[in-house]
Amino acid sequence: MLKAIIEREVRRYKEEYSPIKRELPENLNIAKFIDHTLLKADATPKMVEKLCEEAIRFEFWSVCVNTGYLPLVNRSLSGSTIRKTVVIGFPLGQMSREVKGFETSWACDNGADEFDMVINVGLLKSGEYESVFDDIAKVVESACGKTVKVIIETSLLTEEEKIVACVISREAGAAFVKTSTGFSGGGATVDDVSLMKFVVGDACKVKASGGVKSREEALAMISAGASRIGTSSGINIVSEGSKENWGGY
Repeated sequence: MLKAIIEREVRRYKEEYSPIKRELPENLNIAKFIDHTLLKADATPKMVEKLCEEAIRFEFWSVCVNTGYLPLVNRSLSGSTIRKTVVIGFPLGQMSREVKGFETSWACDNGADEFDMVINVGLLKSGEYESVFDDIAKVVESACGKTVKVIIETSLLTEEEKIVACVISREAGAAFVKTSTGFSGGGATVDDVSLMKFVVGDACKVKASGGVKSREEALAMISAGASRIGTSSGINIVSEGSKENWGGY
């Protein structure tokens, strides 16, 4: 069944695809598209606390951190409406689905609102599509009905593999497909976001992450179909053109 769905979607893409370019309102509140992100290996507690302070100040959609910092994020965001996003199986995605499921369940029990999981790219490239499906489905099952975003690592995939990854993510119950970890030598592109949105349609949303540093780049991603932007440059994006320079880490 999954193979037949993939073949149908690849064919549909080849026959019907045209680049997506949505008209955006002039008063777009871009802050509500941003997952304010800190995932680097040398992130310190003070940096995470600052991330949360910035998210509250600029009213970003969420902060995105590794699961080990979730308790600190809970304390730092207490009383605010900022959501808490964590990454699962990050950044390589090559641990077992049981481990990904446990990490997701733990984070769900400890207050996470959204889960950005990394697929096993090697299994995808080897054509082990049922295994990739089961991997994603395990995280979806473990997420307490909350939002799961699937990082497909576009820079490592061929065009057809991107289509396949999006189809599998959609069929496994993901809420979003996401471009990149930012750790594999490439990031979000307008072309990839457009392709991903075409494939998933209204069944999923698209998150563009990796290398989105300016307001112009963020708006281009949103126009191409992104509903969320993952970036550590959120302050620059929302304050670009402002007389004030807010700095940042």
